[in-house]
Amino acid sequence: MLKIVVDATPIDAKPSGVGFYVANLISALAALQTDENFQLGIVYQPGLKKWLQGDLSFPNYLKQYSQQNILPLPVRISDLLLALAFKPTLSYFEKYLGFPDILHGTNYSVYPCSKSFKVMNIYDLTFIKYPNYIDSVVKTYTKRVKHCLQWTDLVLTISESSKKDIIEYLQVEPEKIHVTPLASRYYPNYLSSENIQTLEKQVEYNFSQKYLLFVSTIEPRKNIITIIKAFNFLKNKYKLEHQLVLIGKKGWNYEPIFAAIDNSPWKNHIHHLDYLSNELVALFYSKADVFVYPSYYEGFGLPVLEAMTLGAPVVTANTSSIPEVTGDAAILIDPNDPMQLAEAILKIISDAQLRQELINKGKERAKLFSWERTAKETLKAYRTLF
Repeated sequence: MLKIVVDATPIDAKPSGVGFYVANLISALAALQTDENFQLGIVYQPGLKKWLQGDLSFPNYLKQYSQQNILPLPVRISDLLLALAFKPTLSYFEKYLGFPDILHGTNYSVYPCSKSFKVMNIYDLTFIKYPNYIDSVVKTYTKRVKHCLQWTDLVLTISESSKKDIIEYLQVEPEKIHVTPLASRYYPNYLSSENIQTLEKQVEYNFSQKYLLFVSTIEPRKNIITIIKAFNFLKNKYKLEHQLVLIGKKGWNYEPIFAAIDNSPWKNHIHHLDYLSNELVALFYSKADVFVYPSYYEGFGLPVLEAMTLGAPVVTANTSSIPEVTGDAAILIDPNDPMQLAEAILKIISDAQLRQELINKGKERAKLFSWERTAKETLKAYRTLF
């Protein structure tokens, strides 16, 4: 029986980004074990603080998985060793993984185990293509990824766009890279009408006011300043009645974005809401007049898929992986052009037929993506190694 160990370290109690992908992948793989005849294990590394305290316990949110392996080395130290290509030292830790047939490193790295096939996730190449959009931690990825590629047998990525980038910038052979698309955390009838009424009372927003919506981390790569410019223009020229709602945690270099909000003559119509529960984010998606996402660069563009799943018409960028996700179910614009964004928003809110058409197409498109599909594509990729 095939023995697979997946790195669960990126998962935390409120997963987002990489942690969200890893949590859903492990859960979907676990559901396939019996039918597909393989054994799934997970490995977890403690944080530096816990490690220094000698606490090597498994987090509660991962205890549902039976095959648990603790690697007694914090990520900060193992990342340093990987960046320095300390191969012999790292091989020593192989025994803590239970000598699987496949070791899957889920966060831009994988251990150089001699007895396992090594699989590594590379989601996107922001750290190489757009170094001006990343923080100092992500800037260290290049060295580590290049070292790990020396012993990696298979690379997984989340879009054809990212695959193209990996071939071009990291010179990885195309046959060594497999695309396993993401899926939404939502399904079409995620919210019931009773649920909606309860949820509306839990958040400080008056839902009788129409709004445009953005959901993601508040950081430069997401191009939020262009949304604010388009919003200001629509308010000024067309007396737009809508509010603008931005949902997301503050990421890196968010200060200029909040300065743009403060400098807007319509700042009282712009609302930033921090991390919200899945249900509350779903509520905002389902009631939005338009979902706007003019991101400069995405490995996949999950918020776009979530919006389509829950029936929000989408205006998004015509760059990187996003067109792969939307197909013809969204209006695609040049992210460098606030006027294009404003015109697309105006088109949707003034044409009920177009709006409904986008909603219908979006819901159909979203059905193509599921975590079961992601897990099956991942298994198919693993099996190419044998």
